Amino acid sequence: MGRMIKVWGAIAAVMGGIAAAGPALAQTPSPLAEWQYSSGIQLQRLFEPTIPTWEVELGLGTSLQPAAPGLERYKIQAGPAIDIRYKDRFFLSSGEGIGANLFSFRHISVGAAITYDLGRSPHIDGRDLNGLGTIHPTPEIKIFATWVVSKSFPLTIRVDERKQLGASYGYIGDVGAYMPMPGSSEKFAWFFGPTLTWANTRYMNTYFGVSHTQAASTRYSYYKPHGGLDSTGAGLSADYFINPHVIINVDAAYSRLLSSASNSPITQNSNQGFVSITGLYKF
Repeated sequence: MGRMIKVWGAIAAVMGGIAAAGPALAQTPSPLAEWQYSSGIQLQRLFEPTIPTWEVELGLGTSLQPAAPGLERYKIQAGPAIDIRYKDRFFLSSGEGIGANLFSFRHISVGAAITYDLGRSPHIDGRDLNGLGTIHPTPEIKIFATWVVSKSFPLTIRVDERKQLGASYGYIGDVGAYMPMPGSSEKFAWFFGPTLTWANTRYMNTYFGVSHTQAASTRYSYYKPHGGLDSTGAGLSADYFINPHVIINVDAAYSRLLSSASNSPITQNSNQGFVSITGLYKF
């Protein structure tokens, strides 16, 4: 057991230098765990004696994900991947948004950010979403906290809560945990862990509800969901270093819709998958 702990510590030390940028347009509703946008950042604070003034990663990514939460149809989405960090205080990221670490220590950090949700268009699946209207893109305010247990047991726990400033004007949040996995090296590093997502009634009603007006113009019956658990699942995030500057990032996730989200007449399949691949250049 002691040998395994040392191995995990060495892995974490390798991973501590990784500032994973996450996939392009990452905040679109998807089964991707929220911790996967920032995997490795807190470990860097724990294992690295000094943090660079600037950390910049730029690239392009593509992903395969459900056309909308609960639909069986999948879509391919591509776009830029950006992750810029200044003095471990401020960041601009395609996955995490624009924000700041308000309190940042070796084991724990707390911060806030402005992120985004790309909404849902009925045109992505005319048959199943026709008549349900458009959920317009909206900014979100996010607060988050990350905690690492210890160097010898580098389990990282991430909690966040997001408030939409448009669309549903509701709340959605996540709690996740991840850990560096055995088999990593200076060339390859990977994390794995579970996640649990909840949302309030306003958010659930916007994405999974059917109003009386919508019921009259679609094949769906009236449905009013309640707040609570939205989904649970697990994610994997891996980085392969072609050289010190060129990185290939792969993210994969599985989630299962729960409760009101699973019971919605809009939901065709409660099991959701996600996979993305991103090429990054680390300056």
